Amino acid sequence: MRPISSFRPSIPARRRALFSLAALGALGALGALGALLAAAPGGALAQDFSKVEIKATKLNDTTWMLVGAGGNMGLSVGEDAVFLIDDQYAPLAPKIKAAIAAITPKPVKFVLNTHFHFDHTGGNEALGKEGALIVAHDNVRRRLSADQLISFAGNSARQAASPKAALPVITVPGNISFHINGEEVHAFHVPAAHTDGDLIVHFKGGDVVHMGDVFFNGSYPFIDVGSGGSPLGMIAAFDRVLALAGEKTKIIPGHGPLADKAALQRTRDMLATLVARIQAERRTGKTDEQVRAAKPTADFDAAWGQGFIKPDQFVQLVLNGLPK
Repeated sequence: MRPISSFRPSIPARRRALFSLAALGALGALGALGALLAAAPGGALAQDFSKVEIKATKLNDTTWMLVGAGGNMGLSVGEDAVFLIDDQYAPLAPKIKAAIAAITPKPVKFVLNTHFHFDHTGGNEALGKEGALIVAHDNVRRRLSADQLISFAGNSARQAASPKAALPVITVPGNISFHINGEEVHAFHVPAAHTDGDLIVHFKGGDVVHMGDVFFNGSYPFIDVGSGGSPLGMIAAFDRVLALAGEKTKIIPGHGPLADKAALQRTRDMLATLVARIQAERRTGKTDEQVRAAKPTADFDAAWGQGFIKPDQFVQLVLNGLPK
């Protein structure tokens, strides 16, 4: 998490930046920006994106991973069109477009949102106004169309409804395929994982998978239980990707560095082990406070608890997402 200096957001940036102060330390970190603090007019809170750089890593002849502030992006560029997966925060739209323009002069034709969180969908409005077709799960449009309360371990943040230009124009209840740039790009829904609207994107020919926030590489994950996520659903999603991935598959996580199948397996095993432990603690009749006090993650914390999700927070997220 990096400190934030003064920044006065553009009108598109302000229109959805309404959060409760209690959640800023948690949800701001979803974009690896952390504590921000200058209050903007109208109750909006300002973030300084002036020093953010959008860095592109080429994965194969047509596919790139883009990293800036917010969720990692995927990009497919070829003779057919420019296809973008997620678009970070609204103020970063010009920088994202500039990074894409350094790769291709073509405009973005398709944007696929892996889920609805503001650090993955903030650029929708700018790109939608320029003609990009925004694609997402049905639940993403539903959530973007109305104010949302994103709960985090006892705190919450309000994500205000998006304007029409930012809404997905193509939505699916399950799966969708794109035949583009010499690729078959298959996006499939994983229910009740990070949220209730997660799409995982598989570039079949290029052997690349974008997992959105279902996968935090190298840290405890954020499970948005209040928005339909669950730890068991995340484990099921990991299993589905592990079944299609090979040893050379490149896996783009929602947050963290580019991964491979082995890294995904380690994350899956960590989560499955800790969910089983936490379930066992609850079955003894312990309260949530007592389960947290038992420190079921202690031997994993050095490796996994150094991200923005701290061990006690992670335990509570799992408890919130387990059946009573």
